[in-house]
Amino acid sequence: MSASPLTPLDYIAAGYWQDFLAGRFVAGGMAYEAELHRCTLDESLASLQRVDTLLSQIRRDMVKSGSWDEAALLIDERYRNFMVFLAFYAGRVLAQQWQNTPHWFGEFELRKRYPTLPLLTDDFYQHMAVVYRDDSEVNNQFNTTESLFFALEPIGMRLFGHIDRPFQAVQGGQVASGLYQAVTARVPNAINNSYTLPLDDAQSFDKKLTEVGVTQHSRQDIQTDNIDNSYSHHELQSTPEPVKADTVLAKANLSTASLESSTAQTTAAESVQVNLKQTELKPAIKPIIKEAPTPELFSQLLTELDEIDVAQSAGKTEYEQARKVLDQFEQYIAKQEKPRAQVAFSQQHLAAKQQALARLQDAAHAGNSAAMLRLAMYELLGEGINTDKVAGMEAGVEWVKQAASKNDSRAQRLLSKLYYQGFGVPQDMTNGKYWLEQAAENGHVEAASLVSQWQQAQALISTQKQEQHSLKRYQLLFAVIIVVAILIFIIV
Repeated sequence: MSASPLTPLDYIAAGYWQDFLAGRFVAGGMAYEAELHRCTLDESLASLQRVDTLLSQIRRDMVKSGSWDEAALLIDERYRNFMVFLAFYAGRVLAQQWQNTPHWFGEFELRKRYPTLPLLTDDFYQHMAVVYRDDSEVNNQFNTTESLFFALEPIGMRLFGHIDRPFQAVQGGQVASGLYQAVTARVPNAINNSYTLPLDDAQSFDKKLTEVGVTQHSRQDIQTDNIDNSYSHHELQSTPEPVKADTVLAKANLSTASLESSTAQTTAAESVQVNLKQTELKPAIKPIIKEAPTPELFSQLLTELDEIDVAQSAGKTEYEQARKVLDQFEQYIAKQEKPRAQVAFSQQHLAAKQQALARLQDAAHAGNSAAMLRLAMYELLGEGINTDKVAGMEAGVEWVKQAASKNDSRAQRLLSKLYYQGFGVPQDMTNGKYWLEQAAENGHVEAASLVSQWQQAQALISTQKQEQHSLKRYQLLFAVIIVVAILIFIIV
């Protein structure tokens, strides 16, 4: 592969990266630099999951503090540097997957090199993009956009996407809900979808399970007990019917749903080993689109179960015992670069999980709403106690409803999402709005923010109607005055 000449942005990207590694001050400053260091940016795909988690936390913090203002933050050089650095990093990770060197182009160069791109002037998220592989070796088309990645788009979507701020990809289609999803949609097919617990990780995982009371087993068991379908889950796909234009609140939640559901699918049979160094590449190879390890609908629920405290009167011991074990599984899955359905565990690991689920069920039956929600999550993912997926979906929805009826704001917000998306229940905008308002009344910050946005939109619509009505009245009155004046003139 011939080396391409460096662009001005290539030098800037390299400077950002070297300054970050050396802990040097970035000109103008960079927000959340300490948090980024804690994300362990090791240029792996897994590191992008950690970055996405940080972006979600930043969004939640801004909503809570009332500083969730995209325009104000884009004026702040520290926040712009933060997003630009993440874009450079994502391009670096993606190019590395293709064993290539990333080349960055600014708006002027993009317009010259890709004249067919519908670039918007002064759009921060479209002012730079990276070429992460050499398509000239694939199809000899100099201006193809298949290898072009606008890395700022998924960052903006993760931080600011909502009802009044839809993100439209400059290359067409929907903007990915985070860097991990955006990058893994573009990685080469050489990544093997099958996964077996690594020896060293297995030893660490066993140690953690032992610490919470689960019997350790040999590492040989982990290597040999690879059960294909014992850890499958129901793939979340949110494809609701089009919503009427006046259903403002429904749009808000369906827009949020685009951030919370994975649209990518992959199977082991579709995995093709590709040697990126071969020069006899034929027509463009379309990379397999993969989903994040855990759909955001449930990763956010797990976060809320930790962050939002709801008093429990029963089942505390059983819930804590189950949680300690299940948290080890979730932490391990979160570190992988595979969807959770493809992470295989040994028979003894799965037995330990089933024991934890049984304790979780006991706590749920005792009335513990946190246990109800956690159990509902596993049932809806197809990983619960019910082996039948349909029965598991029904049980999961019922647990969410029971927890919501106990005024658990976390359950009420989740139930509103299920109704808006039509997931596990018939799509029902009225019920979705009702449970969203209930969650807001019970102190759920995100729900309160969405309800506030809806109320503001309704007030704006009402004001516009009143202004239009007043304008018509003034026009009619003015016409009457003119007619009267004319009559007076004629009479006189």
